[in-house]
Amino acid sequence: MLKTFTKGGVHPAENKITQDKAIEKAGLPKKVIIPIAQHIGAPSSPVVKKKDQVKAGDVIARSQGFVSSNIHASVSGTVAKVDHVVDASGFKQPCVVINTEDDQWADGIDTSDALVKDIDASAEEIRQKVLEAGIVGMGGATFPSHVKLSIPEGKHVDTLVINGVECEPYLTSDHRVMLERAEEMLVGIRLLMKALGVEKALIGIENNKPDAIAHLNEWLGDDPQIEVYGLKVKYPQGGEKQLINALLDREVPSGGLPLDVGVVVHNVGTALAVYEAVQKNKPLVERVVTVTGPSLTHPTNLLVRVGTPVGELIEAAGGLPEDTGKVVSGGPMMGKALKTLDAPVVKGTSGILVLPQKWAHREKELHCVRCAQCVDACPMGLEPYLLKQLAERERFEDLEKNSVLDCIECGSCSFTCPARLPLVEYIRYGKTNVNQIIRNRKQQ
Repeated sequence: MLKTFTKGGVHPAENKITQDKAIEKAGLPKKVIIPIAQHIGAPSSPVVKKKDQVKAGDVIARSQGFVSSNIHASVSGTVAKVDHVVDASGFKQPCVVINTEDDQWADGIDTSDALVKDIDASAEEIRQKVLEAGIVGMGGATFPSHVKLSIPEGKHVDTLVINGVECEPYLTSDHRVMLERAEEMLVGIRLLMKALGVEKALIGIENNKPDAIAHLNEWLGDDPQIEVYGLKVKYPQGGEKQLINALLDREVPSGGLPLDVGVVVHNVGTALAVYEAVQKNKPLVERVVTVTGPSLTHPTNLLVRVGTPVGELIEAAGGLPEDTGKVVSGGPMMGKALKTLDAPVVKGTSGILVLPQKWAHREKELHCVRCAQCVDACPMGLEPYLLKQLAERERFEDLEKNSVLDCIECGSCSFTCPARLPLVEYIRYGKTNVNQIIRNRKQQ
């Protein structure tokens, strides 16, 4: 029996159109739009101004506080402006806009393909390099990675879990990284293990990627410290709490963190970025992005510079189809529709999904019939229909009592609802207000 998590879950169509498409290197964009807040936590503070010259890898915004992250130039050129620009959220955010001139890199960055396998850095040096390189969780959460590597006093970690699940339909960027960059990724995993002081790492991969499972096992051989597990195909297997439950049969408590059960989780893309930061002195300025959709003529996986406008990625995939109804940043379950194709790729952009008009419209909402399918589907054991009603009536204290903050916004409830109710949207609205209430309570 394949391992999986115990509560809920759904089975959306996989639609992995690009799983056999090798990573292609995207051309340099004419300009990049780099938001200074690409992570959970405090926004970074710009350290450049208009007309400044920068090289790829130069710091353009410094982290502010412990839970924050450095931002780097992804191209070489001239700073056109430091201003508010519409990003993937649909709102104007502080950004640094750079006009590309060439592809010069900052001094000390190794951009060669040569593998650097020997690990000389100490645990503290690894954490510092990760901090300086601006690495965040690349599975979408964008939590600053150096924070996860800094274990608080009184906490103990015994296992590193590497998330190679990629359960979101359509997305294949992690799959291709595991196939094409396995050596570097495995060095990154060993670096993470050293930083955490653990002797055990588990790599979880859904069983619909047998080539990735076999490829990593071939590289690892009989290594006793790193194990690869094929997992049952079930969404959202890639949620970190679900992955911990599947691999280790441990349950993160309500309101808790993986640390509470002795685990730290990192994405395969993050492991690769850690390798490049520590072994190559290269900050996080590019990532693999899946550009896909049923009507695209050349769906692909692209190695893209951070800040590249989404429209340029779609052009590289054959151009915007005539029947396009919606462009989504991310996958169909958790992604968000874009307001403009000028929105930039950021550190957490794993995919761009182009949906045809016939798939993009919302179906007419019906009345809830209390069928409880959303309850059965919820991987967190919540009651989505109740949370939706409480959010709709702005009963935020009751929402908090019903553990709304445990919701991971996976969309399983909306996917199963026969009444086509926008459950996740209401719950997200409720979570935003509950979080604000908690912040206000702490300030009193």
